[in-house]
Amino acid sequence: MISIETKIEDIQKIAPAYQKRLKKLGIKTIQDLLFYFPQRYEDFSNILEISKAKKRLGENICIQGRITEIENTHSFKRFMEITEATIEDESGAIKVIWFNQPYLTKNLKEDDFVCLAGKISLGKTGIYLNNPIQEKINGDIENSDLTHTGRIIPIYSETRGLTSRWLRYIIKPLLIILRNQILETLPEEIIKKHKFLSIKEAIWQVHFPDSFEFADAAKARFSFEELFLIQLSVLKEKQKILLKKAPACPMNIELMKKFTESLPFSLTDSQKKCGFQILKDLEKPSPMSRLLEGDVGSGKTVVATMGALNTIKCGYQVAFMAPTEILAKQHFSSISKLLKNFNVTVGLMTSKNYRICTHSVNSEQTEVFEVSRQSLLGDLENGQLDLLIGTHSLIQKTVAFKNLGFAVVDEQHRFGVEQRAKLFNSKKLTPHLLSMTATPIPRTLALTIYGDLDLSLISEMPKNRKQIKTVIVESAQRKEAYNFIEKEVKNGKGVFVICPKIDSKKTKDSALSSMPTSGSFAPQNYSFNSLLINEVKAVKEEYERLSKDVFPDLRITMLYGKMKAQEKEKIMLDFQKGEIDILVSTSVVEVGVDVPRATIMMIEGAERFGLAQLHQFRGRVGRSDAQSYCFLFTTSPDQLNRKRLKALVDSNNGFELAEKDLEIRGPGQLYGAQQWGIPDFAMEGLFNIFLVEKTRASAKEILEKDPLLENYPQLKDRLKNLEKRIHFE
Repeated sequence: MISIETKIEDIQKIAPAYQKRLKKLGIKTIQDLLFYFPQRYEDFSNILEISKAKKRLGENICIQGRITEIENTHSFKRFMEITEATIEDESGAIKVIWFNQPYLTKNLKEDDFVCLAGKISLGKTGIYLNNPIQEKINGDIENSDLTHTGRIIPIYSETRGLTSRWLRYIIKPLLIILRNQILETLPEEIIKKHKFLSIKEAIWQVHFPDSFEFADAAKARFSFEELFLIQLSVLKEKQKILLKKAPACPMNIELMKKFTESLPFSLTDSQKKCGFQILKDLEKPSPMSRLLEGDVGSGKTVVATMGALNTIKCGYQVAFMAPTEILAKQHFSSISKLLKNFNVTVGLMTSKNYRICTHSVNSEQTEVFEVSRQSLLGDLENGQLDLLIGTHSLIQKTVAFKNLGFAVVDEQHRFGVEQRAKLFNSKKLTPHLLSMTATPIPRTLALTIYGDLDLSLISEMPKNRKQIKTVIVESAQRKEAYNFIEKEVKNGKGVFVICPKIDSKKTKDSALSSMPTSGSFAPQNYSFNSLLINEVKAVKEEYERLSKDVFPDLRITMLYGKMKAQEKEKIMLDFQKGEIDILVSTSVVEVGVDVPRATIMMIEGAERFGLAQLHQFRGRVGRSDAQSYCFLFTTSPDQLNRKRLKALVDSNNGFELAEKDLEIRGPGQLYGAQQWGIPDFAMEGLFNIFLVEKTRASAKEILEKDPLLENYPQLKDRLKNLEKRIHFE
């Protein structure tokens, strides 16, 4: 006896070869199969009389009739098998031709009744039905239950050796037998409120709809359900955090006033607003979970430092985690300067660097000195270190804070409960968490995937900054661009050159150009190291080309990931001081060091980078009041690439770009969401802000009534399955 939990290998109709193909699609049980929804539909519901169908030349039509003759012939001229048949109904007859399907004569015989869907064509011998989908009618032709023709038929996302016809053949009988076993997930009050189809009706109508209206109604129900489950998941995560206790740090208004007055610049209104939101969150006895979002160079670090200083003066420690060593060192330098008047001890910990910066208020002296790892960790555990800045090395088991109250995480917004626990070894208190990102998140995604995080938005840039001019440079315009760059360098300006991931000589690698190099979405057949080697090679080639052929009189240096940390640090320092004119770098290296003299970002193979990444690269210039430029070098004729690059030219606003990127690429490609196993139409729901807000409101309503979902066992089970399938962190 089969059930929806039955594994596909236990279904007799599914041969081992098909089992393998289904598993490639993530289908392991009958339930997985029934929830593998169609991509689109073909309408073959209008069955025409043959006499009328013959007048629809060039159109796709559907007919029914009796086979009066059928045979196979071989075309020597075209090297193919041809199956010819004649079909007739009461209105007339028509010839039917299939190509390279000789097996049809074993299944279809004279006097069989069939339903056929295909295109009416005109050949040398007259009008015929060209290569139609065929379905044999058993029994009464008037009351036949058709699957592949004579109705609206589902078209699924296919893989090699797995067709939509085969999927329909397998799914339909299973639905007939088992759809009553599929238990309702959505709460009854939601179904009534939004007038949704029941799950039993929706599962049938999504696969074999009676009309397009029913198909839309089924899709609307399942689209709502998937987004509703995501909302429940993230809101439950938020709920879980709020149940924990955090150190309450009252806002010291006088201290904050003194801090802002000590700055060599004025805070923007956005920075003040975000700073206030963070400081108010730090006052609460429940942990803050906030995402601070702002363009590169908008001043997120200063805002985070306000929260850090307030926390330290309340008697707690602060952790500041950066994604790379270069950025960790930059933060150490800039935050140490920001806090020089406040008697704060700042530490730096990376894989090989251990430093401490102390400030003496009385003598107004700042000291930075190298220490051993053991010494730094000892100071941290004893509470002598107020603020520790580092990479992911901060969450190692050997790192123990005495009383951590606040953690700032740069460009790692999905920093969850487990990672937070690693930072904090006290069971009584949980640190406040501020995540920072320069990757703008569309509003719909912020309400779903990041719905457990409160959002603070720095929506303006410092007032002295000029808008960066972005230009697409074609092959014919290179010389003109190079002349302009040389002129800028001779005026004391610096240039970044970013090279794409691939080695131009290896065409097979070009397919990987826009793929991530690590994590669950990395290419399966290529290692991260091989991509790095190709990237370094591309940098070396570009360095040699620019040095010899383009700018032989300029000082050009390379920077790439496999260099030693000290070497990288020296190069960046020389570039800052003006001892290097052009820095040629890989995209793997985070070139986030603040270099005000750099006014040109030159990106080779710009089409190979994502729009958000290009925007981040562009944000590495324009750090002073001088006019800055971003040159996008491209040779790609692809229209989608052109559209993306044009979007970058037309907008300097990261939030506008995020919306455009979502529109151009879709949420699946943009956030790896294709890996979630969510139907395409549910992902499309992320474009619909009204649907997103509706699902969020419904999820809040249910959790307010029943936080543990004890009265909704089916919903609770589905949520567990979703959380196994989707990992946001």
